Amino acid sequence: MRVEPRTLPGFMELLPNDQIQFNSMMDKIRASYEKFGFLPLDTPIVEMADVLLAKAGGETEKQIYRFNKGDNDLALRFDLTVPLAKYVCQYYNDISFPFKRYQIGKVYRGERPQKGRYREFYQCDIDIIGDGELSLINDAEMPSVIYTTIKELGFDDFTIRINNRKILNGLFAELDLEKESVEIMRIIDKLEKIGKENVVKCLEDLKIETSKIEKVMEFLKIDGDTDTKLEKLSKLDFSNKLFNEGVTELKEVIKNVRLFGVPDTHFNVDLTIARGLDYYTGTVYETFLNDYRELGSVCSGGRYDNLAEYYTDKKMPGVGVSIGLTRFYSKLQEMDIIKNTPKSISKVIVISMLDNNDRALEIGSILRENNINTDVYLEDKKIKAKFKYANRLNVPYVAIIGEEEEKNGTVSLKNMETGEQNEISIDELITILKK
Repeated sequence: MRVEPRTLPGFMELLPNDQIQFNSMMDKIRASYEKFGFLPLDTPIVEMADVLLAKAGGETEKQIYRFNKGDNDLALRFDLTVPLAKYVCQYYNDISFPFKRYQIGKVYRGERPQKGRYREFYQCDIDIIGDGELSLINDAEMPSVIYTTIKELGFDDFTIRINNRKILNGLFAELDLEKESVEIMRIIDKLEKIGKENVVKCLEDLKIETSKIEKVMEFLKIDGDTDTKLEKLSKLDFSNKLFNEGVTELKEVIKNVRLFGVPDTHFNVDLTIARGLDYYTGTVYETFLNDYRELGSVCSGGRYDNLAEYYTDKKMPGVGVSIGLTRFYSKLQEMDIIKNTPKSISKVIVISMLDNNDRALEIGSILRENNINTDVYLEDKKIKAKFKYANRLNVPYVAIIGEEEEKNGTVSLKNMETGEQNEISIDELITILKK
């Protein structure tokens, strides 16, 4: 009985041309991360469930793929942060701190699949982990990496929005709203999506006094350019220590972001940025493409106090950001932001018009030895079918070997875009294809 070929909802599969484009984006992100000295890491997709679930809870735990194999209770990783925490504890004596790592890999969440949400998707993470302490200047390096990476991906008009969770937590403490602070931050984080009126309504649903809601909303109205906002924050007559610490940290981060070479046109202070995850404790970031705000944040993250508290007594503060590449790519395609220009992995395909492929294989090997991506057509088909194959793969050149070429030790090279064809030597072939 035949089985219908189908893919589970929430899992992305691409045709080769799309996959080439996706891989190109991934390669650019990887190269950008390595440019800043981040080291590669690749942790297992499958972990022991008790290790993976040490930090999980609530909705996250419900979404985890968990299964038994023999006597082992196993689970698929749901992010790259928990495996990083396990890794730095397990190899604590073998790695150098601060530990700068990047990881690009698939993660799994059993969410209800919908547009832009996947059950299997690529995350592209960077983190800097300290041993006991981590200088605040590391918080300023993150926007520099974001700036370089988004530019490398071909976008020029974007804004990195920066805030500090201590400012918000200090504000809530000043207003005696510490118990509600996590929920309030989750609501504030949705300000742009749901609007001020709905934020006020959500705060009212938490039974917060009207006067306190007004003070929260008044705080969120602080406007102006980056320096103006910092000046207004400094002038607020708040006695709360955490609030003032957050303002001082934010000023220091902004000063160093500029020293890292990020232009003011590409970042600003945004006091509404809270990041929904409550483990962020200091600087937080979100990055938006200005012409495509409906995409949401394309690169987010922040500072956290203790990465590995569930695995060790050692304090390991860190800062990091992540790009959800699968969602980002699918949204770019859906909105027709990136054009899928047909590309080929191979620079040339070698086609034999002889009774055998001996000479074609020989030339293919010579070209590969010269680092030229080369395909050799091996099937016994008519010449028309061979060229149709090359056309469908969008190969820029076809090297043809017939009786005359075999006798002369040459090839006829056809430019598939212009249609121009010339008989040339192997050395000339190599020179042209290396351009």
